[in-house]
Amino acid sequence: MDLQLPLWFEITSFVVLGLILIGDLVLAYVRPHVPSTRESALWVGLYVLLALVFAGFMLVLGDAEHAGQFIAGWLTEYSLSIDNLFVFVIIMSQFSVPKKYQQEILMVGIILALVFRGIFILLGAALISNFSWIFYLFGAFLVYTAWTQAFGKDHDEENESRLIKFLRGHIRITDQYDGNKLRTTVDGVKHFTPILVVFIAIGATDVLFALDSIPAIFGITTSPFIVFTANIFALMGLRQLYFLLGDLVERLVYLKYGIAFILAFIGVKLVLHAMHENELPFLNGGEHIEWAPEINTWTSLGVIVAAMAVATIASVVKLRRDARAEIGS
Repeated sequence: MDLQLPLWFEITSFVVLGLILIGDLVLAYVRPHVPSTRESALWVGLYVLLALVFAGFMLVLGDAEHAGQFIAGWLTEYSLSIDNLFVFVIIMSQFSVPKKYQQEILMVGIILALVFRGIFILLGAALISNFSWIFYLFGAFLVYTAWTQAFGKDHDEENESRLIKFLRGHIRITDQYDGNKLRTTVDGVKHFTPILVVFIAIGATDVLFALDSIPAIFGITTSPFIVFTANIFALMGLRQLYFLLGDLVERLVYLKYGIAFILAFIGVKLVLHAMHENELPFLNGGEHIEWAPEINTWTSLGVIVAAMAVATIASVVKLRRDARAEIGS
């Protein structure tokens, strides 16, 4: 069933969301500071409330099915954004970015993430509308991503080291920051500051996460409007969440397994959907595979919430056990 929403609602939604993002970007630029825990918590709570209010509008103007798709898609993208946040923490730490200027850099990272995801959403929607078999590829890719997320080796530091060596070999880059400037002058010669390297590292990370997140949400819904808005809401407040969680993100050790489980579940769901809609001539004679079950939106929503809850609770329990063991020793 196609989503039918009033045109005024769709246009108003994008205008309002765009204004909020622009306002957040301006605020980060004119007031570079380290927000308090209370300030960060209030902002994160506000953005979560806005997402729930938006889902309420979709329920009233659309139907429960698509409102549920938005919630499931938003939670999926939010969990992947938290994973993205974990990498942001590593990048900021590795490049010793002054905390005062991390807000601006994070906002640039979030804007880049929106741009890259927007591009991949358009490509994904075009592929889905023309090639139903693309769900097989999306599903297999997500299952593979889930495996590497849970059991693969982390090559981020090695890749970033190569990136730094390459950039320093081709561009003049200083060792020290000069406030929030991208370029500075050293002995009368223009140099880039390390902020350039940080931007490139974050941009590359955004591309990789967009490759994961777009197939994941298309496993929840094929509505471009829901895909776009769920991604925007997932990225809103990410800057404040960064300061709210701080180094706790790194210590939520089981979070990656919860995210991996969600990706694997959606990957399997996509493959089952592809089998149900099958048009490949070499598979079942090009006929639909009717016995392939379809996993509904509410089951998906339950699995996503349960996976994140179990991973978070297990991580917190481990943190407390480790803290008690450290005190006892």
